[in-house]
Amino acid sequence: MINKYQSTVTEVGAEAEIFFSENMMVIFNDTAPADLRTIGVIHKEAHLLEDVEAGDVLEVAGEAYEILFVGSKVNDTLKELGHCTIMFNGEISADLPGTMTVEKKPLPNVTVDSEIRIVKK
Repeated sequence: MINKYQSTVTEVGAEAEIFFSENMMVIFNDTAPADLRTIGVIHKEAHLLEDVEAGDVLEVAGEAYEILFVGSKVNDTLKELGHCTIMFNGEISADLPGTMTVEKKPLPNVTVDSEIRIVKK
């Protein structure tokens, strides 16, 4: 497996739990402004080595999820801000271009020092 993206969580925003309850996780790298940090899972700045595609695997806190859909802006926002919205809903489409969908499984238990990786199968 080839790593396309890898980082470590540095903080979990106080309001991130609201999104977790909707089977959603919003990630940003640590350059995110303060108002976005409260809603997101913040991670160290990292480089996207290769575009993310459906069929790749998202690993968060040791849990693996097959990526089913990658919105048209996901690769751009990952490169620029380490940002995307991840929906754990099993869908193969999303309304917003910055959204990635993955298989429907319980969300991982994300804490500081959790790893976030995207790997090519």
